[in-house]
Amino acid sequence: MNATVKNNIKTALTHFFIVAIGLIMLYPIVWMIIKSFSPNNLIFSDPSLIPKAFTLENFGIGWAGYARVDFGTFFINSLIICVTAVIGNAISCTMASYSLGRLKFFGRGLWFAIMMVSLMLPGHVTTVPRYILFNSFGWVGGNLPIIIPKFLAVDAFFVFLLVQFVRGLPADLDEAATIDGCSKTGIFFRIIMPLSGPAVVTTSLFTFLWTWDDFFNHLLYLTSPPSFTVARALRTFVGDAGGVSNWGAVLAMSTLAMIPSFILFFSLQKYFVQGIATTGIKG
Repeated sequence: MNATVKNNIKTALTHFFIVAIGLIMLYPIVWMIIKSFSPNNLIFSDPSLIPKAFTLENFGIGWAGYARVDFGTFFINSLIICVTAVIGNAISCTMASYSLGRLKFFGRGLWFAIMMVSLMLPGHVTTVPRYILFNSFGWVGGNLPIIIPKFLAVDAFFVFLLVQFVRGLPADLDEAATIDGCSKTGIFFRIIMPLSGPAVVTTSLFTFLWTWDDFFNHLLYLTSPPSFTVARALRTFVGDAGGVSNWGAVLAMSTLAMIPSFILFFSLQKYFVQGIATTGIKG
């Protein structure tokens, strides 16, 4: 067997393995979408993937919402929070990365090291202090505990990602702009921001997805049905111990909840891959 045949067989096996893993990962999503069109009493009793009966009742029940608040309100709440979080992270994390990656000031290395250490700190460690702080501000019950931190560059992962990108930009651009009379602020807005587009898009995409899918913080801070997001509202269809769960409505609304994420990812996929690739090779 020559080398060409061996390479072809190896490539075919590799592709087969990747496709098989992809199908395994997609199966729960496919199952959820298909079962969302099944009657509630056949979702778990019918083992076949293709439903024996087809119905849209689950979508009607799910869209009716909870406590006289329809699911459209939950979608709007999620979009408001996610868009605001994206804007906050894009602004604050880019500014923080510019200062840590470009500006020279006393203690820059120390602050960068502290930021990196915070990446190793589990988020749940700060749950109680954050709740006490936000409760003292009177923010619990609304969107502010979720939105305001995004404007303070608290997501160290995105700051680190953007710092790596900013450090890879040629420093000669800053020097040329300074000679032309551009200030530090002007360099940031006219040079750093435009050139950091792929990394900013990556940050925005991750921020949207993580905020949209966040359940813990929404469960913790959103206490009234009119303020619920999609992730928080889905929990209302699942009964507690001894309660009745409407799994059909859960699956139907979960299917609809995936649509914004899919649209955003596939529309920005090129920038997402470019941002990951470029930030991954910058030292």
